[in-house]
Amino acid sequence: MTINLSNGTIITSEQDGILTIRFDRPEKKNALNRAMYSALADELERADRTDSIRVILLTGSQDCFSSGNDLADFIMAPPEGTDSPVFRFLTAISTARKPLVAAVNGTAVGVGVTMLLHCDLVYAAAGATFQMPFVSLGLCPEAGSTLLLPRMMGHQRAAELLLMGESFGAGTAREVGIVNQVCKDGELMAIARAKAEQLAAQPAASVRLAKALLKRDYGAELQETIAEEGRLFLDRLGSPEAAEALKAFMEKRKPDFSRFS
Repeated sequence: MTINLSNGTIITSEQDGILTIRFDRPEKKNALNRAMYSALADELERADRTDSIRVILLTGSQDCFSSGNDLADFIMAPPEGTDSPVFRFLTAISTARKPLVAAVNGTAVGVGVTMLLHCDLVYAAAGATFQMPFVSLGLCPEAGSTLLLPRMMGHQRAAELLLMGESFGAGTAREVGIVNQVCKDGELMAIARAKAEQLAAQPAASVRLAKALLKRDYGAELQETIAEEGRLFLDRLGSPEAAEALKAFMEKRKPDFSRFS
């Protein structure tokens, strides 16, 4: 099944208890816009309601997983309230009862990385790259990453990835705990699919229960963090630093933040 959207495309298919969701907007490096966030939220919510769906598999197109938020779309119509598409998506992925598997087949930037923190199993192609450049864009981290990353890898490593905003490879992503396994580029989807099938063959109720117990001690705190990050992210969208970063990006030059304190 293909979900065609006015400004982007999400492709979904269901087979053997696995709902596969593929980002398919290659001309924009799979940047997520409002329509895509809405469709993703709809599919994740539907998966939770559908008994025949036992596992959700997220992936991208060709050599790109997702380059993150479509900032132009975000600035043109910033989210208003928790029922906006992006917050619906973050709520859906962070509270999903079914196991989430991700196959990262190229570039993952911004929310393309932070959504992985809500997945249960993550597999990456050897050539995949990761980056969380929120601070470099004059913004702030999102999707609960300021809670989840330090829990996963410790403060110093999380601070380096979030404050510096530099790109890192699949090996580093595995070392710090974002990725379970680095795969040969041509074997990624086969391995991720096999793991999803293995999960789908497990007792579904036991899988859901184990996942819920794994997240039990921080679930409420995670939702509070997502909400606070979202509020601050929206504030930062209107900041002089964010304006300078966006202008520099459009002009293909390095931003100058020296005049801002």
